[in-house]
Amino acid sequence: MNFNHVEFEKAFGVSSQLPPSQCAEISFAGRSNVGKSSLLNKLFNRKNLAKVSSTPGKTATINFFRCDGIRFVDLPGYGYARVSKQEKLRWSELIEGYFNQERNFALVCVLSDIRHDISPLDEHMIRFLCDAHIPFCLVLTKADKLSRAAAARRIQSLREQLEIADEQHIVPTSAATGAGIDALKHVLESCIR
Repeated sequence: MNFNHVEFEKAFGVSSQLPPSQCAEISFAGRSNVGKSSLLNKLFNRKNLAKVSSTPGKTATINFFRCDGIRFVDLPGYGYARVSKQEKLRWSELIEGYFNQERNFALVCVLSDIRHDISPLDEHMIRFLCDAHIPFCLVLTKADKLSRAAAARRIQSLREQLEIADEQHIVPTSAATGAGIDALKHVLESCIR
């Protein structure tokens, strides 16, 4: 897959607007301030593909991108964001509406900051994906903030906390340095073969 051949398709504000799933979809989910947009920009080697802001909660729609016949889906962040309760409910409807549709889920990348414990919302997402038999990968962002040894300890701790088997992919990444991006690309490519 050539990750440089990406193009923005469309953004949707309510789940009833979502297009039918006609190809494999790789989705990105995580808390509002976890760095989803920065990671997507680094993954596709584009500075402004996904909107990045110092204010959490900028992704307020489901954004679809296409790359080599695969659809990449940037979901709104969940959890912390300085938005109204009504807006949080709309985001929740968007995310739940997306997962409740008949879609070709190739992989869901659940992003979490490696420096912090998994939030109850992240754990809820992972449990939902396991129960629904939707393949997922845990992508740990901001790995440049820890030493390799500390990152390895965090990964082991998360495996135990979440009861994740050794074969389950956990990929430490850094959008700032590009660390782990090649490993993440390998995981993404392997899920669509």
